[in-house]
Amino acid sequence: MTHYTILPMEAVMEGMESEVQPPVEIVMNGVMMQVLPLNGQQATIVRLLSGNPQDYLNPQYSPGRLIEFQPVLSTE
Repeated sequence: MTHYTILPMEAVMEGMESEVQPPVEIVMNGVMMQVLPLNGQQATIVRLLSGNPQDYLNPQYSPGRLIEFQPVLSTE
């Protein structure tokens, strides 16, 4: 692939080698969603995986929103 630009190569390649953390699926208040963990108790909502249309209308679960949660290990 050829990429023509007036930017220096360092600016173009900046951040390409950093690994992006994959989203994690969690259930919060009965709503399944994908989140990007920020630390042990905070995450940013990426998208909802719920089948209930009312969950998508709730501004509490809008993508990009910062949430706080307590991780619980599943015994399944």
